[in-house]
Amino acid sequence: MDLSNRTVLIVGGTSGIGRELARRFAAAGSTVAVGGRSPEALLELAGEGFGTISIDVTDGASVASARDAVLARYPELDTVVTMPGVMLLEDLRDPAHFEAAETTIATNLVGTIRVIDAFTPHLVRRGAGTFITVTSGIAFLPFPPMPTYAASKAAVHAYSEALRAQLDGTGVSVVELVPPAVATAGQEKVNPHALPLDDFATEVVQLLSEDPTPREILVKGVLMHRWAERDGTYDDLVAQRSQALAMLPSREG
Repeated sequence: MDLSNRTVLIVGGTSGIGRELARRFAAAGSTVAVGGRSPEALLELAGEGFGTISIDVTDGASVASARDAVLARYPELDTVVTMPGVMLLEDLRDPAHFEAAETTIATNLVGTIRVIDAFTPHLVRRGAGTFITVTSGIAFLPFPPMPTYAASKAAVHAYSEALRAQLDGTGVSVVELVPPAVATAGQEKVNPHALPLDDFATEVVQLLSEDPTPREILVKGVLMHRWAERDGTYDDLVAQRSQALAMLPSREG
């Protein structure tokens, strides 16, 4: 993927990984717009020179309105990065967790599908373009305190595979970015092994720039998650990660 002359929309890119990727695309020479819900974050990004779009992926009307605004301003849009994501702790022994589960699915999975649906006709008409979906190492190696997050990201992985198959022959490619824990949004506080954001973004850009672009963008730090079942380490790693259940409020003490 040539990053030097693309027109990119990053949905869910107002902080963390998305914001850093926006900066990397722009530094490489691409035109970048960022969509999100936070007016304050969008204002900051506008101050950096990015195009900004208000979008709530849990609201179909908001997504449709954002699509229309993006395509009016960026008719040459050729790359859509969709990475809406919430990470919520859930205690499955407590039925009250269901609200967190609903929120997670509505944002991470249904929101991703809405964004893809909104821009598929445009990219297919162009006959060229790229969707970049964002999953997680947790899609392949669950983190038990966040069960629905894991399920939602596993679902986005499966959806990405099916989308790639259905778009075959249209000129529109599908690339799945699979981050490990990255030191952003407080991850570094709960996981001392979280990958520094700058290192992660550098490796992602290197992988995206390969020819051909890999179907899955797997930085070195996520390989143990992605291939745990193949490598026979899955059960041991899930057992290790289950120790984090102690962080649930009902199990403290």
